[in-house]
Amino acid sequence: MRISEDPAPELIRTAYARELADTPILYEGMSLADLAHVVMLTEEQVIPREAGGQLMHVLLSLHPRPPFDFFPDPATGDLYSNRVAYIGMLTHHVGYLSAGRARREAITIAYRIAARSRLLKLAAALIDLAHAAVDLAETHRATLFPDYTYLQNAQPTTFGHYMLGFAYPVLRDLDRLQAAFARTNASPAGSGSVNGSRLPLNRERLAELLGFDTLIQHTRDAMWQADGPIEIAALMSAALVNLDRLAEDLQVFATQEFGLVEIADRHSRLSVIMPQKKNPYSLTYVRGLTGEALGTLAAMAAIGKSLSGQPDTRIFAHGSVPRSLDQVMGAALLMAGVLRGLTVNVERAAQRAAAGFSGSTDLAEVLMQESDSGLDYGTAHKIVGRAVRDALESGGETPALNPEIIAGAAEAVTGHRIEMSAERLAGVLDPVTIVASRTGPGGAAEPPVTAMLAEIRAALKIHKEWQQECETRMAAAQIGLHTLAASFATKPMPEPTDPSTDSEAKGGGPKTMGDVLSGLPKPNWRRRRW
Repeated sequence: MRISEDPAPELIRTAYARELADTPILYEGMSLADLAHVVMLTEEQVIPREAGGQLMHVLLSLHPRPPFDFFPDPATGDLYSNRVAYIGMLTHHVGYLSAGRARREAITIAYRIAARSRLLKLAAALIDLAHAAVDLAETHRATLFPDYTYLQNAQPTTFGHYMLGFAYPVLRDLDRLQAAFARTNASPAGSGSVNGSRLPLNRERLAELLGFDTLIQHTRDAMWQADGPIEIAALMSAALVNLDRLAEDLQVFATQEFGLVEIADRHSRLSVIMPQKKNPYSLTYVRGLTGEALGTLAAMAAIGKSLSGQPDTRIFAHGSVPRSLDQVMGAALLMAGVLRGLTVNVERAAQRAAAGFSGSTDLAEVLMQESDSGLDYGTAHKIVGRAVRDALESGGETPALNPEIIAGAAEAVTGHRIEMSAERLAGVLDPVTIVASRTGPGGAAEPPVTAMLAEIRAALKIHKEWQQECETRMAAAQIGLHTLAASFATKPMPEPTDPSTDSEAKGGGPKTMGDVLSGLPKPNWRRRRW
């Protein structure tokens, strides 16, 4: 054997324990990888039919969840080594699992199965979130609402139009997710070590058995990809940044100072010292998780920045990425719940939509359109800006524009007064009128909002059909593999024992880990660590 020492305790406590912590994430996928590998080896007559059948019987006893007495031990190594050790105690054919396959192949397949499953669950969560946003937008398609830039009152809009501005990013997230899924659901199986294998491995058959849509063509690339985890981490970061922007807006709008919305009690948390407080804890969680996801993206890029044949990605990304996908999925469902429980202060929103000189842009445009002297927009902008400043400097609790202030501002800017009646000015500055005038594509008026609602719902229907079709195919592949494996399985026959060599006859107990994996210690399966 190449290594003559047992693993050092410090190695076991750190690297081995870190890898083994990914067991709950990788176990089922690795089990599927083993089943498919033995089916293919048997079909291609790479291994004896009897050996394949007996090995399959043992593998099925470990699928899809570990048996009650399987307790992975870091002293044995990673999940792959622990599975091999356990299987080796049940059949002497365990060595065939390594025929034409490296440890990293089984682990990489397990990661891809874990990631693709979670990508589909994330897609379902994002679709649910988008439906929540669209439903809320439809409910408030005519609810006046102030729009802000730089947190300054900009122009009146509707809350429905505002919410649709967060539904479209979710559609883009879903587009990115589909692209990432296509690259994730590609098979590395049957790659051998780095340059393929002299054994007649049927890579296409392995991909079919495991539910992969295509092959990763290059055998070395199949084993050492670093860009896949980066792509998924970038997708998660983009999705959470979009959620964070909404969460931050709602957190501001829910303050007493703004008072535009209220988060449901079920999505809030009390202060333990200040009894008056209702903290929007759900929003805070989403904001914090976004920061963590950005850190994951940086970590995946840093991990991938290594020599091309290093296991860094396998050690640090194959657990981290699926865990992060679970968290992002949860955040999307949480935000969907927040939106479904959100209350909009309609009266307060209408008041704020009319405040802050929010009709100033429309006033400048009307001055340009109705000018008899060819007033350009830049000059009209200056006139209205001067009028706003004069109104603010005039004092009063609610500074407002009036015909005299506008005429004076025009004279100060151009040397000529512009006369406008009070009725005409009120009509120009009316928030309802302003919103109704936004009839172009994507505008806040009811016709374009109705069109956008229909467009988003249609897109979500397509995304949902894709997600469900993928789920169905993945499930069918797993059922098919299990059924085929069961048809191959034969119960292992007891092996004849030689009293001169049989460890049990000598009082040494049953076959140990040392009989299965050269150089590895006897496993300590006393307690389950996950």
